[in-house]
Amino acid sequence: MRIEPTAIPDLLLIEPAVFEDARGFFYESWNRRAFGDAGIDADFVQDNHSRSRRGVLRGLHYQVEHAQGKLVRVIAGEVFDVAVDLRRSSPTFGRHVAMNLSAGDRRMLFIPPGFAHGFVVVSDVAEFLYKTTDYWYPAHERTLLWNDPALAIAWPAAIEPVLAVKDRAGVPLAGAELYP
Repeated sequence: MRIEPTAIPDLLLIEPAVFEDARGFFYESWNRRAFGDAGIDADFVQDNHSRSRRGVLRGLHYQVEHAQGKLVRVIAGEVFDVAVDLRRSSPTFGRHVAMNLSAGDRRMLFIPPGFAHGFVVVSDVAEFLYKTTDYWYPAHERTLLWNDPALAIAWPAAIEPVLAVKDRAGVPLAGAELYP
């Protein structure tokens, strides 16, 4: 397993050791000891699985209380994944990291608490799995406006986003509830 910081050092890109042969493949998607040795001290309490078609944009979501750390990965298809730093005290506040994650590359992204997160599906369909460090609390969930010019996210131009009502009604960074 290889774990590397991204342009925002607290966001970690994880490339698991994959053991592949004629029968298929195997890899550990989570191992508390190995990830802990690499500096990821997370206590995951919930696993989530979504399936979406091309163009579906989910996010940018976060919880103002019960902030969730996430370990995200794609098990079918490909997504353009985005995490935005909402920690006011952070030197990278308001900045984001964006990257493609796919079933083919098997890469994962660890997103600590304090970030908004979202993705758009760039393949015909994608299945997205993520572990969270706290439970989902709908009353504390917030949505950051996915296309806020202040964020300057370069979403894939060839994709016409399909949005849920709550994602269309996201709040720009300037008006968002933030973390300390």
